[in-house]
Formats: sequence, C-alpha cells, structure tokens
Amino acid sequence: MAYHVLAVLVENRAGTLSRVSGLFSRRGFNIDSLTVGQTENPDISRMTIVVTGDDAILEQIVKQLSKLIDVISIRKLETSSSIRREIMLIKIKANEKDRSAIVEIASIFRARVIDISSETITIEATGGMGKLEGLLELLRPYGILELARTGLVALERGVSILKA
Repeated sequence: MAYHVLAVLVENRAGTLSRVSGLFSRRGFNIDSLTVGQTENPDISRMTIVVTGDDAILEQIVKQLSKLIDVISIRKLETSSSIRREIMLIKIKANEKDRSAIVEIASIFRARVIDISSETITIEATGGMGKLEGLLELLRPYGILELARTGLVALERGVSILKA
C-alpha cells in the first residue's frame, strides 16, 4: 500500500486537533505522521497528515475531513510536485573506538553532531523519509538509545499555494 500526504488548513482553535484525530480513530484509519503548526495567519493552522492506504481509503479520508467544520481546505501532495522534510534526533551508543565512524556516517548524510558525551553521540538529521531511514539503518549496529522524529512537513513546489 502507498502512503499519501495531505496538506490540511484548519481553524486555529482549541479542540481542532482532537476532532481531526478523533475522526481517524472512529473510522479505523491509522495516521502514520501528523504535524501541526500555525501558518502566516495566526487564525489558521496547517496540518500535514501522512496516511497509508489505497485510493479508496484516501478518498474516504478526504470526504470525512471535508465534513469537519474546522477544516478550511485539503490537498493531496504528490511526491513529484512537493518538498517533504522531517527532522530526526538520534542518540547513539558511542565508545571511543566507534565515535569517528559514527561522525563520518553522519557527515555523509549531512547530519550534525549536536551533543557528545563519553558514552553517546546525539545527531540531528533533516531530510526526506528515505534519507532518514537510510541513516538509521547504518547507525543501528552501533546501538540506537533514543530516537525522536518530528513527522513530515511538506509544501508544493513552485507557485502552487494551499489557500484558505
């Protein structure tokens, strides 16, 4: 099954996130990633929702979201016409022997070492989901102690704008 990315503009008020996430749970849809933040207009928030499913599931999700009073507009963001990024913080077990190899791997992925101790290295990485998964795969053998991901954020390329 494919994953789909939806950009959703919503009213920036208490309870909106709860109503949107509640819709997903009531319908039995899983949210793979959900990020929310205020837009250039303080009255409007932008949600980036990543869901897995076929086109019929996506169609149902869009129809159900459209019925919510807080939802202003929705757009599916195609991979070829959107910019997608995520931030990830990874704390890795790092003894003196492994430290330089871990730093080199981070460098290859244009990630930054943001904290170092006698037993750990913490790395910050930004990029698409594939890049971050690739970095994780190379770091797993060293021992990932902690991992935090922001969830995907996305915008359409060029002059296309999701408007209220």
